[in-house]
Amino acid sequence: MEIARKKVEMPRQKPKVRIRNFNEVALGYSEDSAQDEARRCLQCKKAPCTNACPVEIDIPGFIALIVKKDYRGAIRKIKEKNLLPAMCGRVCPQEDLCEMACTLSKKYEPVAIGRLERFAADWEIGKANPESPKIAPLTGKRVAVVGSGPGGLACAGDLARWGHSVTIFEALHKPGGVLVYGIPEFRLPKVIVEREVDYIRSLGVEVKTGYVIGKISTLDELFSQGYSAIFIGIGAGLPKFMDIPGENLNGVYSANEFLTRANLMKAYLFPDYDTPIKIRKRVAVVGGGNVAMDASRTALRLGASQVVNIYRRSRQEMPARAEEVQNAKDEGVEFEFLTNPIRIIGNQGGWVTGIECVRMELGEPDESGRQRPVPVEGSEFSIEVEGVVMAIGAGANPLLPSTTPDLKLNKWGYILVDEATGQTSKQAVWAGGDIVSGSATVISAMASGRRSARAIHQYLVGPSKSI
Repeated sequence: MEIARKKVEMPRQKPKVRIRNFNEVALGYSEDSAQDEARRCLQCKKAPCTNACPVEIDIPGFIALIVKKDYRGAIRKIKEKNLLPAMCGRVCPQEDLCEMACTLSKKYEPVAIGRLERFAADWEIGKANPESPKIAPLTGKRVAVVGSGPGGLACAGDLARWGHSVTIFEALHKPGGVLVYGIPEFRLPKVIVEREVDYIRSLGVEVKTGYVIGKISTLDELFSQGYSAIFIGIGAGLPKFMDIPGENLNGVYSANEFLTRANLMKAYLFPDYDTPIKIRKRVAVVGGGNVAMDASRTALRLGASQVVNIYRRSRQEMPARAEEVQNAKDEGVEFEFLTNPIRIIGNQGGWVTGIECVRMELGEPDESGRQRPVPVEGSEFSIEVEGVVMAIGAGANPLLPSTTPDLKLNKWGYILVDEATGQTSKQAVWAGGDIVSGSATVISAMASGRRSARAIHQYLVGPSKSI
């Protein structure tokens, strides 16, 4: 059988339609489309795609089951390694991981692994009867997981499967971490996150919301309450700004606040939800990552008639997923590459009226290996805008570390760990995700949560016990 050169396209809302709503943009495969795409898989024996998957999913295995129309078997195979497939099928950067390693990509487009994972997960959701994996006999050990983002959920799920009693402590009023406050509804519907969290709960995991560790309880107090081990997965939620004039003007948001208001607090449903965002007609979003794309596309949907994305490097250096950049472009976001803000301009009333920028050129490589952007002398110019969103990354929140003096941090305030296990400097405490790595991907946080879960399990029951 001849292999199709290109992936089967996934239907999407038309750009002119979707910018007027917050419904999911990508609509998912039909059964026929999933069958056509699954049959493109070469079923490689060495499976380079599985080796490239941070959570080690047996990718040829689940795709073969889709070909056989054994969709329950496919989702069961995925959940051997990944308990959050509906989420990962939507937001994991497969193009840089499993799909990049796909043997087919040497000549043609790679197999659409993420779309097939989403298909299997959505099939299970449609059946409304997800299977629970086998739970090992209870060990009598209690583990506290601080933070309910992807790293915390992955860690909690594995530990529960292995027989431990797990409690997740979440500071916000809804579990999910960045999945609920950071990623917009049109990219990851919150009903999907709720279903994934409910699945983790079905394994016996207790979730306590509105519980700020470092304020209500310290780590040492958790130990005194009977927990034998702790995993920290609190993310990196401290907003970053550029420290340029005008950042305190009305109409300037951090991406954290802007997206939290829009996603978790549902500002897009105002006045049904009492969370207003003052969006004017012209908005600038500063930054080149996925968060910047999310903020740009959200601003359009909230009523902005013009959104300009400002990024100090070229398109080739943008860290955002190519798919998300293309989505933003299709929806009407304008891009100013090789451009850096130097001042935000305001009126006498304290409101933003513009942003002054300078053109950049790429110079010698910096510590990241990318060419360092250098200002072009005399190239200053201004853009008229009435709102600015700073999406240039986030830092480590210092609250929990400040109440744990024996927890070693690096110079940026992130927790230092053993890379192989996630073990911190504090006895019986592990950490993973963005609070260790800085802002990264959902799947990398999940992988670190799983690594820590394995190490915690061995710490609790002994290394001789198999998983």
